[in-house]
Amino acid sequence: MLRDITLGQYYPAKSIIHQLDPRVKLVTTILYIISLFVAKGIAGYAVATVFLVMVVKMSKVPFRYITKGLKAVIMILMITVIFNLFMVNGEVELWRFGFLRITDKGLRTAVFMAIRLIYLIIGSSIMTLTTTPNDLTDGLEKLLGPLKKVRVPVHEIAMIMSIALRFIPILLEETDKIMKAQTARGADFESGNLIQKAKAMVPLLVPLFISAFRRANDLAMAMEARCYHGGDGRTKMKPLHYESRDKMAYGVSWGYLLLMAVLSFAQGFYGVMLL
Repeated sequence: MLRDITLGQYYPAKSIIHQLDPRVKLVTTILYIISLFVAKGIAGYAVATVFLVMVVKMSKVPFRYITKGLKAVIMILMITVIFNLFMVNGEVELWRFGFLRITDKGLRTAVFMAIRLIYLIIGSSIMTLTTTPNDLTDGLEKLLGPLKKVRVPVHEIAMIMSIALRFIPILLEETDKIMKAQTARGADFESGNLIQKAKAMVPLLVPLFISAFRRANDLAMAMEARCYHGGDGRTKMKPLHYESRDKMAYGVSWGYLLLMAVLSFAQGFYGVMLL
């Protein structure tokens, strides 16, 4: 399960998505997430599906590798679907057992919510899989640059996010090593009920926290030894600048969001007319 978490991992490949400016990928990801919440009805989700498939193919990242990240959130996905399925009331009752009932609106909401969460995770994974943590840091700092005028520590925020993304694969690898070591000493992380499994995690969490604090302390000492003092006066080894492909990607992304907004408005207008 731990190896299935793809957040923070970079997949090297020669694709146009990898070559895009990190600012373009950050903005496009935000626009795609907004579009998922704007989408209404089958037409909107069909356009979102076409857009996502197109980006996945252009990224040259194996689809099986991208979907591995879904295994880590399958429980959250199931809980969300079940709550929407049974707790959303509708006009037409499809199934009933005691106090449990499924309506047409509940079924539609559950399906659309599941699709929305899956697409959101896949879309976010594509951004991290095709962008190195350093590029993400530079892109985020550049995008948030105007906030420096109101004394927002933009460089420090970007650095924190970069370090967090870098530490995710390291901590996952450390967790896997500790689990194997504890299993060799007789620890059981699989059998038992939920409470027993939670108690079995204690021998795992204590050394993991100690390792994480030790790594954080080593990193802080290394940064101090290199006289790190924030973003004032710092220069970039690879300054960011837009290419023609980046401007084209911006146009496609904003055009996609505009299309989703039009479809959503048309869906709402058509529903009002039917009433």
